Amino acid sequence: MRTLARHLVVIAAAAVAVMLFGWLRGQWDPMHRWNRAFGDTAFILIALTMALGPIVALLPRASFLLPWRRELGIYSGVAATVHTVIVFIGWFALDLWRLSGFAFHPTLQRYVLAEHGLGLANWIGAFALIPAIGLVLISNDRAIALFGPRTWKWLQSAASAIWILVVLHAGYFLLMHFQHYHRPDPAPNPVTWFVVGLTLSVQVLRWCATYVVWHRGRKGRGKMPTVPVDAA
Repeated sequence: MRTLARHLVVIAAAAVAVMLFGWLRGQWDPMHRWNRAFGDTAFILIALTMALGPIVALLPRASFLLPWRRELGIYSGVAATVHTVIVFIGWFALDLWRLSGFAFHPTLQRYVLAEHGLGLANWIGAFALIPAIGLVLISNDRAIALFGPRTWKWLQSAASAIWILVVLHAGYFLLMHFQHYHRPDPAPNPVTWFVVGLTLSVQVLRWCATYVVWHRGRKGRGKMPTVPVDAA
């Protein structure tokens, strides 16, 4: 019952976030409006997923929050998938060349690179999405029973790599892609600095938690009794 309740709460919160981000970009082209709404929602959910572990490491009494990581991660993957589908169909018309930053040159009669950075950023996003979908599929008790807790936890550790790829992907589109000198300035993105602040906050939390865990381990080793070499 608690698991179902967590699913419903995260679904409701994600739906509200999508609608809010869509409302904030009410003047944008519908395709960009909704692909960014789902993308921003996915980003917030994975950021919260990555923040919960460090929060508990710093504040052990907050361990009751840890079960929420599963549902946050699942619906981050779902929102990211919807974001990708909207982009691939609505922006790139199912064309892998366009997705990769190429455009068809009518004079040369072939594809040429037109958007420097676009293809790399898109493929970084794709390489983040593929393992994210895998983690969504194994985020359940049956997968734990199948793989065993130790292997399951090791597989779930891929979330850290996914987080780095997501930050690179989002950072490019937030701060670089639309800043072309030969194009008019795009409409301001109302969530740019919120996402930047959230990213930095999560990273600081992770670094602080790493230090605290290292420091606790070092103190624990220091308290261990010294055994003489010839004790055997």
